[in-house]
Amino acid sequence: MNFRFMIIILLLIIVPSSNTSINLHKDVNFNHIYQSENAKLFGTKISDNISGYSGNGYVTGFDKPNDNIIFTVTVPYDGIYKINIGYYIPKESGRKYTLVVLNGNSIKRISLPKLNSFSESSEEEILLHKGENNIMLISDWGYYNIDYIRVQKISMPSNSNIEKHLVNTNATKEANTLQEFLVSNYGKYILSGQQDLTEVDWIEKNTGKKPVVVGFDFMDYSPSRVEHGVSSNQTEQAIKWSKEGGIVTFSWHWNAPKNLINQPGKEWSEGFRTSATTFDIEYALDHPESEDYKLILRDIDAISVQLKKLQSANVAVLFRPLHEAEGGWFWWGAKGPEPTKKLYKLLYNRITNYHDINNLIWIWNSSNKDWYPGDKYVDIVGYDSYPDSGDYSPLLNKYNELSLLVKNKKLVSLTETGPIPDPNLLKEYKIRWSWFLTWKGKYLKDENINSIKNLDEVYNHKYVLTLDEYKKIK
Repeated sequence: MNFRFMIIILLLIIVPSSNTSINLHKDVNFNHIYQSENAKLFGTKISDNISGYSGNGYVTGFDKPNDNIIFTVTVPYDGIYKINIGYYIPKESGRKYTLVVLNGNSIKRISLPKLNSFSESSEEEILLHKGENNIMLISDWGYYNIDYIRVQKISMPSNSNIEKHLVNTNATKEANTLQEFLVSNYGKYILSGQQDLTEVDWIEKNTGKKPVVVGFDFMDYSPSRVEHGVSSNQTEQAIKWSKEGGIVTFSWHWNAPKNLINQPGKEWSEGFRTSATTFDIEYALDHPESEDYKLILRDIDAISVQLKKLQSANVAVLFRPLHEAEGGWFWWGAKGPEPTKKLYKLLYNRITNYHDINNLIWIWNSSNKDWYPGDKYVDIVGYDSYPDSGDYSPLLNKYNELSLLVKNKKLVSLTETGPIPDPNLLKEYKIRWSWFLTWKGKYLKDENINSIKNLDEVYNHKYVLTLDEYKKIK
């Protein structure tokens, strides 16, 4: 354990609980504010110099890394609670961060966006146990003022209404069978996953296990890359993995059809990035008679060739096109939600109805309702997670956002991740990610991001389904 965090845990042990907590009646609408001036302070102090605070003051003096404030929060029953922080950041400062320690064993670093007056922001969802809980906020990147924390009870989504039927009514037997398996085991396990088949042996060497889901990429089948002499065997690798008994998922780092900048730092090989192409997706979709539109169809048709090979080999594919669109860093999301949704629907209809490809389970990769293409085009929703190195938190906020987006009727998956969430926390919080997919390279092998110890614990955890166990159950 980090030495600094050892000090923090010792502080929680030796500092007595505050006597200012309130006895509460059992209330499903629990919503309570805990004022900072009633909390336990270490290296910090109460002040009233800045106006706009609630209560009788606020806490300031978060100047040293271990300066902190401890709120004693009493709740009527076990469950997930939403925590909001009331705070103020001096106008000469920018975004800050604070560390949250819950009952001495749950550590989370959260962002405090700049505020020009006392206000409430920085929502976090955590599991509290009935009775008294200690919530400590530690300075980290300090120089902010804490007014209060608000604690509210929230209800967790149910998985009782998850749809087993795929949006494509002509889906193949293999696709339907996979969907039924995922739905029937949703919440019983989280399926292990890894991007790139070449990483699987390394995982087995270090954990004794193999993942169930392996991620592949249609990137090098993009015609604008093929024109530069690139070739790929990802389809053949995926068929091989399926024959070994594993599950196949494909993304597509779609190199723009044309207008690659091809300058230092913006090479043609980076043509899937907004910064490396001037291709205008909005113009192309608004002008179906244009060369640009026809090139989009050309590219979709090129990928459809590979999808047909997979279908002929009886491989069901978890298909995740246009991923991370709302970030804007990929050209398919550069013009906002409407062109992206239009392109997604074009992809769906061209592949499904024109090419008669039916082995796909369609994944949408965003929790923002403005970007959602609609229930009739999506089977599963997912989130790509890259928190701080070594942050194995269960990602409750995003899970709830995605569940709400699809009204708890569709599966929710962790379609990319750096640090793998702690399975114990997933079980404790009742968070039902269908699978996780660790990204390749440093995200798997960097000890700071995913330690060998964490990987071994994950892959040998009874809540995590590995390839050998999947084949037995299937």
